[in-house]
Amino acid sequence: MRCGRSFLVVVMMAALLLGSVSATYPQQPPGENCEYFAETGHYVCGEFLEFYEARGELEIFGYPLTEAFEDPARGLRVQYFQRARIELHPENPAPYRVLLGLLVDELGYHFPPVSPEQIPASNNSLHHYFPETDHVVSYAFLDYFLEQGGLDIFGYPRSEFMYEDGYIIQYFQRGRMEWHPENLSGPQMRLTNLGEAYIERFGVSEESRQPARIDENTIPAPLESRVTRLNVSASVRNVITGRQGIQTVFVYVTDQWQQPVPGAAVRVVVHYQPGDAHYECEPTNESGFTWSSFEIPTAPPGQKVVVDVTVTYGGLTGTTQTFFLPWW
Repeated sequence: MRCGRSFLVVVMMAALLLGSVSATYPQQPPGENCEYFAETGHYVCGEFLEFYEARGELEIFGYPLTEAFEDPARGLRVQYFQRARIELHPENPAPYRVLLGLLVDELGYHFPPVSPEQIPASNNSLHHYFPETDHVVSYAFLDYFLEQGGLDIFGYPRSEFMYEDGYIIQYFQRGRMEWHPENLSGPQMRLTNLGEAYIERFGVSEESRQPARIDENTIPAPLESRVTRLNVSASVRNVITGRQGIQTVFVYVTDQWQQPVPGAAVRVVVHYQPGDAHYECEPTNESGFTWSSFEIPTAPPGQKVVVDVTVTYGGLTGTTQTFFLPWW
């Protein structure tokens, strides 16, 4: 079993002082038309900033995780955010010079096509069938898809809506939607931090992850004194697995304002037929993220394994569930 902090520890080290998170202030920006994000210590500039501000800002992309950099594997200039990868395609005409990477495809999330009897007779305000990937988008997922940019932002659907980590979710080429009906006073649709998941799995250049230079620090009020509610989401690396091997549970914790909660304690209980397995992860990092990797004992095929996640922080407790299905 392995529990770990995610990649953003390196990014945030420049903002740590005696265990307290400090607000940071940048020196000279790397170019014109830049915005600095003290939360992660990175700039967003130029066409990337224009795209970021025009297409959803924090709700769609989250905070920047890297500086913009030349990605030799893709031959493109890219920048990673909590929920997305923004790419510059200078060969394309406007408005397609800036596009989002297909993170769901690259992370390997592919699901069986919709059955023929579930395809709607015609597309309408409740259901839309995409023959390009043989999936249907419906109800609140279709509303959010259309309202927030459609194919440009999300790409084609890669799954039907389904139950995962305690919520109804749906995968698209560029993102994963989560429906949170418990958020009565805020957005009920939330996007998973797939940019973080991608960097955790594949990594990016160390240079791009270094925070922008800073020249002074101020110490804000302790975060713990401001958090009044924990929102916990969890997902597994492989929804369908072999009956043996390694599984990973990813956990993300936010507060009442949907801001990451660092330093939360996370316990994972995996319910197998012979008995439960208990794991403790390292505390959540500055992005509110941690994970646990563990060996799957021999399990009967086709029996759902439920995973309970409990998070504690400053006297508060939050819980959620996810599951996986050993099959082959």
